[in-house]
Amino acid sequence: MSKRVDELTFADDGMFQEVLRDPQISAELVELLLGVRVDHVEYPELEKIIQPFYTTKGVRLDVYLKDKNKVIDVELQSYPQEALGKRVRYYEAMIDMDALMKGEDYSKLKDSYILFICKHDPFKNANGNAFGLPRYTFKNVCAENALVNLDDKSLKVVYNASAYEAEKDERIKALLRFVKTDEPSEDDFSNRLKTLVQKIKENEKFRRDYAAMNLHDRDMIRIGREEGLHQKAVEAAINLLKMGVGTPEQIAQAQGLTLEQVLELQKQISAQPAQT
Repeated sequence: MSKRVDELTFADDGMFQEVLRDPQISAELVELLLGVRVDHVEYPELEKIIQPFYTTKGVRLDVYLKDKNKVIDVELQSYPQEALGKRVRYYEAMIDMDALMKGEDYSKLKDSYILFICKHDPFKNANGNAFGLPRYTFKNVCAENALVNLDDKSLKVVYNASAYEAEKDERIKALLRFVKTDEPSEDDFSNRLKTLVQKIKENEKFRRDYAAMNLHDRDMIRIGREEGLHQKAVEAAINLLKMGVGTPEQIAQAQGLTLEQVLELQKQISAQPAQT
């Protein structure tokens, strides 16, 4: 079940998005974790839904930022993720498609950055052991000659907060530690984030909006119960859909629900109003 407002941390869904509504915070986080200069930030489009065709699977982004020549998707994952690489690939494709459908020629595509901050290491070796790096940076380079770069102007960076102690940059280390433990360090940024989280939790509008979102989830669970579905299965399916873990078919099979039931839950989640 969802947390109460007073239990929320920076790494929780809803709170993370609300904190990054502040363009200055968004720019500072991006510049810290990606090492790129952000000249300005267009107002973050929280949980932007990109769905170019009504028959395709849309993608719901946590925070979608733009400046003059960059498009930046920032995601925070609190739970272990499967097939994160394919998810990153899909997000990037949808972001590019969104730009092209607005009339941009492919040669005019902005530089694309996909930034994931994960509380758990998403990458494991063949034996199932985590690689344990605090950050993983991915670029498209030539397998035959690493000096040859595809120069597609895309970059994917995944941070693993569970390995924060191995991070050499002290400011990044402090931020990852904050994501993992909810304990700010002596650095200014994590302390400002902690203060902002507390301020948001005291905001009556945020509390009402968050309660409404939780009520929506409870309504879906109640409907499922009235239709004779197992409550725990419905709760698990809702959580998996929100986290983007597995396809509707896989979720249905794992939770003992029909595909139609899971698709209906997915439809209701997509219709859920975003916090404003």
